[in-house]
Amino acid sequence: MKRLIAVGTIFAYLGVLVAGLGSHALNYKTDAHPTMYFIVWDMFCGWSAYEDRTHIIGQGESGRYYDLAPAPWGDYRPFGDIERHHYDPFATHAGNLAMNTLRYSDHEPIQQIFVVQEAWAKKFNLPDELWAERYPEPKEPHSYFHVRKILGPNGMTQASNLAWFDHQSKLCLSDNPRLAADSNRGKPFLEMQSQVQVSDTGSRPTSHSQ
Repeated sequence: MKRLIAVGTIFAYLGVLVAGLGSHALNYKTDAHPTMYFIVWDMFCGWSAYEDRTHIIGQGESGRYYDLAPAPWGDYRPFGDIERHHYDPFATHAGNLAMNTLRYSDHEPIQQIFVVQEAWAKKFNLPDELWAERYPEPKEPHSYFHVRKILGPNGMTQASNLAWFDHQSKLCLSDNPRLAADSNRGKPFLEMQSQVQVSDTGSRPTSHSQ
């Protein structure tokens, strides 16, 4: 009886793994149930070696800077001890959060609002005792700061940049001499339509190409 239970458990385990692999390979019902997270092959895809935080900074007319997130009265922390504005990777709601803080606080007139992304290697999250066992060098955390967006005093986006991770990927590609040479050799011929003139009589438009 014990042998049958052991054999059955092994076959059930292998069957679940095969089902998960087949579901992932065929892209069939990979998200049909929350338990699929444990058997599809890409359960850890997308994890980064860097951790990041979002800072929303307002610049007043005097040049003074104000921290607009979290709000002065506190913030909602959905998971652990991290404020909710850090869970917005595309900074979609940064303007709303900033305007909400400005609406209910006293401050000088605001000229611009900066959404700044701070990123650092996750290895620096290790406790000091674990760091000492793992790495020979001293623990000296270093953060990278990257302007993600610039908003106007009304919270509307004036300028937007790629996230720090995507920006670094673009720099790696642009620093590749072979890719740069291929790009220069493979530039296609493009005809650009720079101006269209329409007469008052409703005749056909005249285009000027460069």
